[in-house]
Amino acid sequence: MGKVERNLIEPVAEVNFEGPKIELANGLHKFQLKLEAFFLKNGFLLLLIGFLLGRALILAQLTPFSLAFFAAVYYVRRDKAPLALIGVLAGAATLSITEAAITGGIVALFLIVFRITKKWLKNELKAMPLYVLFVLLSGKLASGFVITGQITLFDGLMSGVEASLGYILTLIFLQSLPLLSPSKRRQSLKTEEIVCLIIMLASVMTGTIGWSVYDLSVEHIMSRYLVLLFAFVAGATVGSTVGVVTGLIFSLANVTSFFNMSLLAFSGLLGGLLKEGKKIGVAIGLYIATLLIGMYGEGGELLTTTILETSAAAFLFFLTPSALTSRLAKYIPGTPEYAAEQQQYMRKMRDVTAQRVAQFSTVFQSLSRSFSSFDESMAERDSSDRELDYFLSNVTEKTCQTCFKKEHCWTRNFNTTYDYMKEIMMEMDQNAGIVSQGLTREWDKHCSRSKKVYEVMQQQLTYYQANQRLKKQVQESRRLVADQLLGVSEVMGDFAKEIQRERENHHKQEELILDALRDFGIQIEQVEIYSLEQGNVDIDMAIPYCNGHGECEKLIAPMLSDILEETIVVNKEECGSYPGGLCQITFRSAKAYMVETGVAHAAKDGGFVSGDSYSMIELGTGKFAIAISDGMGNGERAHSESQETLLLLQQILQSGIEEKVAIKSVNSVLSLRTTDEIFSTLDLAMVDLQNAAIKFLKIGSTPSFIKRGSKVIKIQASNLPMGFLHEFEVDVVSEQLKAGDLLIMMSDGVFEGPKHVENYDLWMKRKIQELQTDDPQQVADLIMEDVIRSRTGLIEDDMTVVVAKIQHNTPKWSSIPVQGIRKRA
Repeated sequence: MGKVERNLIEPVAEVNFEGPKIELANGLHKFQLKLEAFFLKNGFLLLLIGFLLGRALILAQLTPFSLAFFAAVYYVRRDKAPLALIGVLAGAATLSITEAAITGGIVALFLIVFRITKKWLKNELKAMPLYVLFVLLSGKLASGFVITGQITLFDGLMSGVEASLGYILTLIFLQSLPLLSPSKRRQSLKTEEIVCLIIMLASVMTGTIGWSVYDLSVEHIMSRYLVLLFAFVAGATVGSTVGVVTGLIFSLANVTSFFNMSLLAFSGLLGGLLKEGKKIGVAIGLYIATLLIGMYGEGGELLTTTILETSAAAFLFFLTPSALTSRLAKYIPGTPEYAAEQQQYMRKMRDVTAQRVAQFSTVFQSLSRSFSSFDESMAERDSSDRELDYFLSNVTEKTCQTCFKKEHCWTRNFNTTYDYMKEIMMEMDQNAGIVSQGLTREWDKHCSRSKKVYEVMQQQLTYYQANQRLKKQVQESRRLVADQLLGVSEVMGDFAKEIQRERENHHKQEELILDALRDFGIQIEQVEIYSLEQGNVDIDMAIPYCNGHGECEKLIAPMLSDILEETIVVNKEECGSYPGGLCQITFRSAKAYMVETGVAHAAKDGGFVSGDSYSMIELGTGKFAIAISDGMGNGERAHSESQETLLLLQQILQSGIEEKVAIKSVNSVLSLRTTDEIFSTLDLAMVDLQNAAIKFLKIGSTPSFIKRGSKVIKIQASNLPMGFLHEFEVDVVSEQLKAGDLLIMMSDGVFEGPKHVENYDLWMKRKIQELQTDDPQQVADLIMEDVIRSRTGLIEDDMTVVVAKIQHNTPKWSSIPVQGIRKRA
């Protein structure tokens, strides 16, 4: 009995290899770059391929490769077409001078026709194979007529076959030649591109037919080497495909080589199946195929020659550097190298995306600081002094400018006059336009136009107060925007961190869990661990069809709970649709607490549409939200207002923005959305399912109550309804719940519903204390029933009661001890 270690894989210190090994690696890399530059960039590889294709034959007399290859090179790499032409003519010259002359004439005809008709072409790529078809057909017929003086039906048929093969080969070469280009391209090959590459390589090797070294056929050695290479790199599927294609092309080139197609296909299959044994395993596959096919098809000296050719191919295969095979494997889907290359590409894209999201987060954070970084108290003080000066200037302009005592008041006694007028303005502002008698007597003695000053100051005070309200709204809006930008910045920052989190390497833990469950007798097809973090376990499994017996919940989850030493539950289950299929199950860490809810609601006068709306959702952050919104009035409009308030709040909360900012954002939208006096209350409770802590955010709503045994706790906060003001402060009330607590939330129709009751708080507390049940639905129904009965059955307002019970999340099944798992030290 034990548990899987969460961090079994320790980081290993990196070893820095210095000295000769680094110099050797750098030297090999430079040599490789020089070879690539010589063969690929300079085009000498095309010269070599052209030479071999120039002398390649089909059915011992057809040469469809030359023009097809030249046309493809002329389209793909026109600057290297002369090298390809030299190679093709040199290869054809090894057959005969006549064949070289015919090949040169056909290529010249192709160039002439293409240059003349090029201006009418809309798509050269689609037209190129057709050019090869018609030029090759006409060229072969013309050359036959010149040589023999007549054209027979057989000559026409063979020319048609050769032209058709040229058409197909042009399509193949157009697909495969870009793979030999030095330009950077995507690290993947399509299936048809792989097949085209194989056909081109096999076609090139037909140019070696007739070559031999110590009586060993070069084409047999190279074809078997090609099969070994692809079987080792890509496995049995591609290996057998290479064998079949290569053998087929060799059999077309030389009928006596038909035997080799079976040998190559079989060796490709066996070599691919034995690739787990590295190069030795693939070579053994070739030897087995050679012996089996050789004993049935050949014997004696021929078998010995075949074995020697296989040995030569295996020798070349063992000499092939790992860098070449690894680089080739990166291009073929399904290989580990290809998967690693794709993973590296995806990791790079992930890092770039995370970096951009983090940059946006920084931008929003900077914008938030720019809205909130200034010293509001100092700015407000400076602004108040300046506005006071403007205010007094406007007053004196209309009163003191024409007064005969102007010089006496503002030149000789400036400070006294200024202080008097400032004090009068302050008292008017604070006392609704009333000035104290003492200050009035003093001002009447000082000023000869005191009444005029009072009148003008009262008039200007109206504009001053309006300006102050507007300024306060702007400041509140600035703070709201700063909070919203900061909230968005935090969400984007968290999102960037989530993007950068990879699926950790848990192969060892997966094997341990798999072995433990199988030893217990449970058949498991696959285990994938995404996280073993405490409280955030995430495991996917695939098991055979269980016929609905529920072994995931009853057996596997309890065993995982014992192995990981925390409660594990089935989060998601997709059962197989038929016997013999697989069920996909996701296991997650169980939350420490769970919430059971009950709701009772009624519309005014027993109608169908209530102005109250409620919502109960579990957020992805491990929190449970309960909300009630009461729209102003009753009916469809009130229901629409409250429903829209909750929907908007739910969407903002699910995005990860903090609760206070979310409520302020909703209020801002509601207050700016319409000029109608339509307001909504909001009663929001956020329960943390890990520690049962709860936050209440009440906007114009009625009190809530927590029932803990016989004790009833009242939760209350004072705020105006949402949409009533642009600016308001959200009061947050925090409490710590315990298992078994009842949370009771209600709209004003329930709280203020009882008739002939002076103290609604005491009445509601007494009713809650008298409850004999802790079932949330029964509690909601009983409270609703008591309120309606107190009104003699009348429902004079929309009524909603939501009751939530907090309890420990106890699994249905106890953990099952698992033997043989090593405990973590």
